[in-house]
Amino acid sequence: MNYTFIYIGLKAIISLDKVVTIIPYGSSPSRRLKEDSRKQGKLIDATEGRRTSSLIITTSNHLIFCAVAPATLAQRLGLRLKKT
Repeated sequence: MNYTFIYIGLKAIISLDKVVTIIPYGSSPSRRLKEDSRKQGKLIDATEGRRTSSLIITTSNHLIFCAVAPATLAQRLGLRLKKT
């Protein structure tokens, strides 16, 4: 079985097969997601004390805090973002 991984910074990698979405952090809905995940024990902080730039939601409903911007993560995946 072949797995694809993405480097999310600070010596951390995750399996791309488990990623549902990557969203920017800072809006009210993202802050509510953070609180809900913390209450459920499904919050993973991969920032090592740095400012959170993006949230990664996994298939197991875990929420991963990431210090790398969503656009940078998309670049690492070889995706191009269109401005609307």
